[in-house]
Amino acid sequence: MNVSIKFGTDGWRAVMAREFTFDNVAVVAQAIANYVKSRSGWERGVVIGYDARLLSDLFADLIADVLTANGIPALVTERDTPTPVTVYTIRAKGLAGAVMLTASHNPPQYNGIKFIPETCHPALPETTDAIEEQIAYCLQNPASVKRDGTPSLKQKIDPRPDYFAHLHQLLDTRALAGLKVVYDPLYATGRGYVDGFLREVGAQVETIKGERNPAFGGSLPDPNPQNLRLLGERVRATGAHLGLSTDGDADRFGVVDADGEMITANQVIVLTLWYLLHKLKPSEGHAVRTVATTHQIDALARGYGNITVHETPVGFKWVGSTMARTGALVGGEESGGLSIIGHIPEKDGILADLLMAEMVAKEGVTLKQALAQVAQQTGEYRTQRIDLHVDEARKNELMRRFREEPPASLNGLRVVNTNLIDGVKLLLEDDAWVLVRPSGTEPLIRCYIEAHDEEVLNGLKEAMQKLVG
Repeated sequence: MNVSIKFGTDGWRAVMAREFTFDNVAVVAQAIANYVKSRSGWERGVVIGYDARLLSDLFADLIADVLTANGIPALVTERDTPTPVTVYTIRAKGLAGAVMLTASHNPPQYNGIKFIPETCHPALPETTDAIEEQIAYCLQNPASVKRDGTPSLKQKIDPRPDYFAHLHQLLDTRALAGLKVVYDPLYATGRGYVDGFLREVGAQVETIKGERNPAFGGSLPDPNPQNLRLLGERVRATGAHLGLSTDGDADRFGVVDADGEMITANQVIVLTLWYLLHKLKPSEGHAVRTVATTHQIDALARGYGNITVHETPVGFKWVGSTMARTGALVGGEESGGLSIIGHIPEKDGILADLLMAEMVAKEGVTLKQALAQVAQQTGEYRTQRIDLHVDEARKNELMRRFREEPPASLNGLRVVNTNLIDGVKLLLEDDAWVLVRPSGTEPLIRCYIEAHDEEVLNGLKEAMQKLVG
């Protein structure tokens, strides 16, 4: 087989019928089976979930056949199921791990596979490297791929009741009862979860784009401002308290305020920490954010004086593993990943949405009013990401220069420190910062910029555009 299958943090993603074929999926499934059987406890079995994409249910059945052919019990979800629900099933049923078929917010012609170990956070490099080694072996030895499944080891399950029972423990469902919400699953896997739970607890919910559509209505299943315009319009038209959305596999969130305007992921993470500090009143605690996520989290933690903030590389595998180690109140990343204490250390767009709904109901404020209350404690924060296109050779040279010869100042602000945890982060005076990270797949450099006001932010953006040229 002449194919390259790279099994990184988000698993393997590829175009269906080109690289993502039944034969190649069987190879990946066998590699996962080999890895699972090399660990203790494999007899507990593996849950298999899949998103709303074309043929995903058939791919899931094939994976179950491969696993059961290797003697591993396989629990397959009855319908397309969100990633966080599939992952929660590991904990609910004491399983050895999960396989999730999803390409998240990628275009509809893509599909993907990822493995989540029993830790319930995204697989760390030692796991994905081991699976990649097994993939290489199976590609070289196609006869090692077992596809003749054992029906007695295969079981269909509905994971929603266990997941909903867990949400009832995490959330104040009485507060949600009087809420008016519009929900947009973007034709994808979250449908019946955010809206289903809210209806179950007595909220008034309107669902748009609520049918399964493997083409996602001709767009990407990504809760970005453009895709959530209709959601904003419906929130304004109906007088709803807020609008909620999830991405293709419902592990990332989108949130719209009562005025129809979108709240950024950074702001949602800050609001979640602020709300949990109010709700739980911990004597001490931890919060986790990636290097690209707002420092308003740090300012909020300093204001309470008893919260330690941990900074990780980009990627929820690092956030989740740090949450598991520290028992953090909140873990988040600016791309739309969030989890909280008491939940699985995996990003969950369903829970993030419901937490924002609960906060609005309990605090009696709009999201922007809550943000204004936070800003009274921390000051204002403005954050933006820009993508600067450069050719590959220049990209590598620029990154070398930023690492070895960082500028002394940017837009008149002195560089007081550098952070090389992931890319190059220039820490500036007045609590501003710029993070520079190279794209691994495109000829561009991503710049994340934060400052206390818009004028400084724009000045830093112009300075970076000139530097990169």
